Amino acid sequence: MIKAISYWSMKDGLANTHPIDDALSQAKAHGFEGLELAIGTEGVLHIETTQAGCEAIRGQIDASGLAVQTLASGMSWAFNPVSDDPDVRARAVAAHDAALQRAAWLGCDALLFVPGVVNSPISPDEHIRYDHAVERAHDAVAQLLETAERVGVDLCIENVWNGLFYSPLELAAFIDGFNSDRLGVYFDVGNCLGYQQYPPHWIELLGSRIKRIHIKGFKDEFGFEGRYAFCGLLEGDVPWTQTMAALRGIGYDKTVVAEMMPWSEHLLAQVSSDMDQILAASAAT
Repeated sequence: MIKAISYWSMKDGLANTHPIDDALSQAKAHGFEGLELAIGTEGVLHIETTQAGCEAIRGQIDASGLAVQTLASGMSWAFNPVSDDPDVRARAVAAHDAALQRAAWLGCDALLFVPGVVNSPISPDEHIRYDHAVERAHDAVAQLLETAERVGVDLCIENVWNGLFYSPLELAAFIDGFNSDRLGVYFDVGNCLGYQQYPPHWIELLGSRIKRIHIKGFKDEFGFEGRYAFCGLLEGDVPWTQTMAALRGIGYDKTVVAEMMPWSEHLLAQVSSDMDQILAASAAT
């Protein structure tokens, strides 16, 4: 497995303004083998970045010696692919269609795609009826797969705090319904734990449909009031031994991207050290 860090873990990464060459340098200096880039509607890498601009970034990647195989997008939070507004849905598809093309120009193998927001603490005003959301997600994926297959980039659906596909059986059936090798799951271990699920079982049930992995720490402090919080990788309740064993069991050997936020001065050093322990324990068992 390839030890990688998210661009969003960099200072000003969430604003998409951290220089990519410095992000590569920071990742390498802290012992990461890879970096996941991110794309938005503006910033250092956006959906109107030219082919020449992407190829210039590719030159920086090649010079760094790091593996940059994946591109993340949070644009579904701004343009919901399952919105009740058809214009918003069309904008979401167009934005991610452009992102797929730029992923190809960058030499990335996969694009993270949030397939739609039904209801979420991130978008508290969004309330989409579930059956409508699934139908619209299917339409969006069908359109995006045409581009994914043409440019040779995997379209990877992430399980995130979006109120959609919170069962591994449902998600597996959705993926299988397209019969496309370009469609898969971007599985996030911490997100899964955050809505009362057991990550190793999801991994076993999704199997080879999992194309990429995100990790983060999550702590369940459930009590009378109930409290949940993201935290350091080794500070929470993720069952790392069982999770990594499940990944080995399905033959997963690609990038493991730590998506840790917000940035702090010592974040990258701590995440790198924690990942070393997680991956070393995985290799030893």
